[in-house]
Amino acid sequence: MNQLVGEKVSIISSKAQTTRHRILGIVNDEDYQIVFSDTPGVVNAAYKLHENMMDYVNSSIRDADVLLFITDTVENEMNHVETLERIKRLEVPVLCLINKIDKSYQEKLEERVSYWKEQLPNAKIFPISALHNFNIDNVWAEILELMPENPAYYEKDEISDRPMRFFISEIIREKIFIHCQKEIPYSTQIEIEEFKEEEGITRIRAHIIVERDSQKGIIIGKGGEMLQRIGRAARQDMEKFLDKKVFLENFVKVDKDWRTSADKLKKYGY
Repeated sequence: MNQLVGEKVSIISSKAQTTRHRILGIVNDEDYQIVFSDTPGVVNAAYKLHENMMDYVNSSIRDADVLLFITDTVENEMNHVETLERIKRLEVPVLCLINKIDKSYQEKLEERVSYWKEQLPNAKIFPISALHNFNIDNVWAEILELMPENPAYYEKDEISDRPMRFFISEIIREKIFIHCQKEIPYSTQIEIEEFKEEEGITRIRAHIIVERDSQKGIIIGKGGEMLQRIGRAARQDMEKFLDKKVFLENFVKVDKDWRTSADKLKKYGY
């Protein structure tokens, strides 16, 4: 979606299940407005959080005029049979985008194309590389061809439905996914306690929420080294995003089993 929108509205990491929310990316032109809905990946729910993530997926499928089903050359198969069957029954056009072809070879790519033609016989297949912007123009042309005519839903200067605090929190969460291993990234949630814009600088105070005291120790690291590394990388991205100097303070708090509590998930915006 970042390539299609032309702005980084969704965080990126090499780990699965990085996206947790439904995030709208809005592309405006003189003749059209396209609203992309980026969802979490399809998962078999192990936590209440996963159930909420799948609700975002299902609501997006219901609302779509065109469905972009995104896989890649590394993913071997779709293990969520119920969702795959639902996609097959859709009355809206389906485009199957096979990403990361820059990491594959021709024989493997042909194998993936054949597999998805069999799984989604009504879909149009597009091998792409989002990283290198390969074949994105053809995807765009197909989307524009398929879009129905409607009035614009959003103001022409908007790029998302999410507030600035959301994107700031996502930047911090992205750096945790990049720098921390195993369960730690999946156990964290970010709360922006203060977002204060002053002349020439934005002051941000954030809480990194974890589920266990042991996770808190890992996030902080020896002598605070890990927390400093996360904060430094996040601040650099925030300054690019906001186009101004940022003063960032991060604190770590424990909120036990927040992923399994409906009340806590609601508190954190899920």
